[in-house]
Parts: sequence; structure tokens; C-alpha cells
Amino acid sequence: MQNISVEELKNRIDAGEKINLLDVREPYEYAEFNIGAKLIPLGKIQTMQIDDIEDLKEEEVIIHCRSGQRSMVACMFLDTLGFKNTKNLVGGVLAWQEKFKN
Repeated sequence: MQNISVEELKNRIDAGEKINLLDVREPYEYAEFNIGAKLIPLGKIQTMQIDDIEDLKEEEVIIHCRSGQRSMVACMFLDTLGFKNTKNLVGGVLAWQEKFKN
């Protein structure tokens, strides 16, 4: 697991890069605000319900949550399941909203 800043992620999105972005918050949180990531709540990752992302094991996967804690857990969990390049969005959507005032 590595870390990525909200600035770096936004720059890459704005540049049009193809990014594998996962949101590990709950559906109600996603409905309130999201940055376009695929929603897979942390509980699904912890119970290994990851068929939707199994094909991303060799690719970079950027994971975020509200503050960066759940996404860090998700990164560590996916690392143990063989994912090679997980990145935790430092500060999560709170940092994103603070920085970019969406």
C-alpha cells in the first residue's frame, strides 16, 4: 500500500487518466457525496466479496473513504488477497471537499 494525495488524484483525473477508483464507504455516504468511484463497502471487501474487482489485481487501485481510515484497512486487506498496487487516498472525501470545495 502507498498513499496518494487528493491533489495528485485530482490532477490525474483532470488529465483524463484511466483510474481504478474504489469508494469503500456505505451506500448512504456515497449518495450524499462521491467523486465517481466504484462503490464497494469495506464490509464486502472484508468478507471477500470482490468478484467485481478481481481483474484489477495487477493494476493500480486507488481507494478512498470518508477520512482515510477505512480505505487504509481496505488497502491492507486487498494487499493480502494479492493486489499488487493499492493506494490510499490520504484524508478521503473530507480532504477532497476541503481542498476543492465541491
